[in-house]
Amino acid sequence: MRKPRDFDVELKALGDKARNLKSRKVQQLGELVIATGADTLSADELAGALIVLAETKETGKREAWAKRGVAFFQGRTRRTAPAAERHTSGARPQPGGTQPSTGSKGTT
Repeated sequence: MRKPRDFDVELKALGDKARNLKSRKVQQLGELVIATGADTLSADELAGALIVLAETKETGKREAWAKRGVAFFQGRTRRTAPAAERHTSGARPQPGGTQPSTGSKGTT
């Protein structure tokens, strides 16, 4: 006779895997924002730009953006700030003198 499956253990393992994947996705998105230099934008500017990108249905524009992305990842057009301009100590001050939250707000 076969050993019965422990659905609780399997469900917990799947939940752990899902959490790990989500965490990795958030980390990679943050790395992408930094690598592209978009971390110099305010959160409002970045959100607005992403909304426009997501709402764009024009195939030509989307294909052009995809080509630029491919070139970026292949290292042909990668632009990095000189070492003196990099802020490696943490979050940058935002316009208006407010600091971004370092917590996990908005990273559901």
